[in-house]
Amino acid sequence: MAGILAWFWNERFWLPHNVTWADLKNTDEATFPQAEDLYLACPLAFCIFMVRLLFERFIARPCAVGLKIQANGPKKAQPNAILEKVFTAITKHPDEKRLEGLSKQLDWDVRTIQRWFRQRRNQEKPSTLARFCESMWRFAFYLYIFTYGVRFLKKTPWLWNTKECWYNYPYQPLTVDIHYYYVLELSFYLSLLFSQFTDIRRKDFLIMFLHHVATISLITFSYVNNMARVGSLVMCLHDVADVLIEAAKMANYARCQILCNLLFAMFALVFISSRLAAYPVWILNTTLFESWEIVGPYPSWWVFNLLLILLQLLHSYWSYLIVKTAYQAISKGKVSKDDCSDIESSSDEDENPSKQKTHNSATNGTNKPHGTNGFLTGTSYPDEH
Repeated sequence: MAGILAWFWNERFWLPHNVTWADLKNTDEATFPQAEDLYLACPLAFCIFMVRLLFERFIARPCAVGLKIQANGPKKAQPNAILEKVFTAITKHPDEKRLEGLSKQLDWDVRTIQRWFRQRRNQEKPSTLARFCESMWRFAFYLYIFTYGVRFLKKTPWLWNTKECWYNYPYQPLTVDIHYYYVLELSFYLSLLFSQFTDIRRKDFLIMFLHHVATISLITFSYVNNMARVGSLVMCLHDVADVLIEAAKMANYARCQILCNLLFAMFALVFISSRLAAYPVWILNTTLFESWEIVGPYPSWWVFNLLLILLQLLHSYWSYLIVKTAYQAISKGKVSKDDCSDIESSSDEDENPSKQKTHNSATNGTNKPHGTNGFLTGTSYPDEH
């Protein structure tokens, strides 16, 4: 084990040339980041998860009830042992051949069986109230951590001149503000990583899992090799859009349609400007070019920048989905459930509510055109941390 640890913490990988771990040991005059500082994040992640449960139960839920958000989930499918066995043991999306076989076996028409499977899939979705509570928790945390980050960073020189991130590197002392900021952010993303398996199942589950792993790796990398200054800029830049998207989700669940449209428009502008403009021009420029000029590359520098570039690719993907959603909202006056979803279930074939409404209206002979408010009830949004 000692040999494995020595290999993993090889100074030539983690630190610039001619710098050793002994040079970064804490002294009476200065404190530097230590890898063991991050051990605190694991129990703190559990504490954050417990705080979340209490917040959702005693704060978010009463707010949802006050906004008349119902706790009832989707309509339950009619009990049927044969179809239930197929659903749980074979497939949730039977093909045409299987549907015909079940139709003969049960003496039901194919359309009825399709409706049963659709209702059974929807039955596993959480209620709107549960979704509201989850979004309110994330909104509260993002608002707090973003406010803290802005108040802390506006006093630092590297916010105004990113070259300050690299002057005297890596001998930059660790302040209490940076330590608190890092441990809290890391704990939160660890809690998100593990709660992904218990939260609302999303269509972009693997993308979000990859995002959380990349974020946790970036936070850990930047702390261990004392790139905390530029790391604090990255975290603050990402938190600003997350506040708006969670607010838009809450407005959507509360059926505040105009407010939801406004918040989504603000989110789209902030997300694209911060992730496709500020991030590459401000962050990638300093980590790739200014640091090369002042410090020079070394192995963990390459890994750190590869992770940052991976994050930029995810930014581009989500930006495409946001633009796609906005285009649909403007051109059609409504948006169906699309690939941008991270608040809907993982099923891509669940029935679109807006389409169902259109079908019902047409059946009743009262089909009315959807206005732009259809965007609010049918759409869902990306969530990137």
